[in-house]
Amino acid sequence: MLEIPEAIVISRQLDQTVKGKRIKEVVTEASPHKFAWYFGDPSAYDALLRGRGIETAFSCGGRIELWAEDAVLHFGDGVNLRYYGADEKHPVKHQLLVAFDDGSALAATVAMYGMLMAYPAHTDMDDDFYYKAAKEAVPPLSDGFDYPYFQTLFDEKGRKMSAKAFLATEQRIPGLGNGALQDILLNAKIHPKKKMNTLSAEQYRALFDSLKSTLGEMTDAGGRDTERDLFGNPGGYQTKLGKNNKLLICPNCGGAVKKETYMGGSIYFCEQCQEK
Repeated sequence: MLEIPEAIVISRQLDQTVKGKRIKEVVTEASPHKFAWYFGDPSAYDALLRGRGIETAFSCGGRIELWAEDAVLHFGDGVNLRYYGADEKHPVKHQLLVAFDDGSALAATVAMYGMLMAYPAHTDMDDDFYYKAAKEAVPPLSDGFDYPYFQTLFDEKGRKMSAKAFLATEQRIPGLGNGALQDILLNAKIHPKKKMNTLSAEQYRALFDSLKSTLGEMTDAGGRDTERDLFGNPGGYQTKLGKNNKLLICPNCGGAVKKETYMGGSIYFCEQCQEK
């Protein structure tokens, strides 16, 4: 799933790869998917985007936007994007395909669920809470996301939440999900189930420092090794906790890693590093 590091990495790759290309054709719903959600009528995407040139790409939270003159392509966190050069065969199965005039193409596929949107640049999207939150949030890797700002997120509701819920729900930090938060909490030595109102000032500061540094490491390495970039390559950041830690051994202390189901997903934690 796209989270903050992968969204940043792939948007940069898109900016370097498809910027300046002109859209020849857009194909939608070639492989119908029950949980591939489109904005408006997907059959109108080709007319909206055909002939327009790609001007820029950027990320917001766990989302990616491609601006094509006066139109926008917007991909949510469940969408897998792959670029295919003119000499490469693109997949037959996809939920959206953007073909460029030089023979290259961008394919978007959905595994579990995902949002694929295309709309005129002036479209009012304020009714979409998640879209608005992603666009308006202060990016965690920006200078504006400093410790005083992080403290403002610790509201009355947040105090009663677990560390996992605090980081990954209510759109406090759009784009931060269950994948990246595992290593963030490990590096901060905070258990995923630990209540936020039980954290000391030092622990809360450690959580902020780990959030910034861990996301930075993930991004600088080209994303996590559990995800793939625009060209299908796994990220260079070796996740400490997650499905790739098959031995369930903590890389920080050598202790046992435990896996549990919590809040609709899996959590991993070191029983020595992360006391509950």
